[in-house]
Amino acid sequence: METTRQNRIARLLQKELSEIFLLQTKAMHGTLISVSAVRISPDLSIARVYLSIFPSEKSGELLANISGNMRAIRYELGARVRHQLRIIPELKFFLDDSLDYLDKIDELLK
Repeated sequence: METTRQNRIARLLQKELSEIFLLQTKAMHGTLISVSAVRISPDLSIARVYLSIFPSEKSGELLANISGNMRAIRYELGARVRHQLRIIPELKFFLDDSLDYLDKIDELLK
C-alpha cells in the first residue's frame, strides 16, 4: 500500500521526467518516449520509472542509452524539483511493454 506522500512524489517525478524526455526526443524525429508509471520505495530513495517507447523496435537501444545517461537525467530532474524535494531518488528505468502485449492479444483474438 502506497502512502499519499509516495503517490504525490511519484506524480511529480512522472510529470517532470515526461517533460525532460519530451525535450530530449524533439531532436530524434519519429521517436516517442513517454513515462507510463513511476513507483517509489517507502523510504523515497529509489524510483522505478516505466517507459513506453515508440517505435518498439528501438526500445532496447534507447533504454540502454537512457540507463547510461542516468546521472545526467537525475541531475536535470534535481534542478527542476529542488524546491519540492530534499533528496532526489535514485532512478531505475524499466521498459513498459503493455502496449505491445495488447497488440499481441488483439492479433491472437483475430
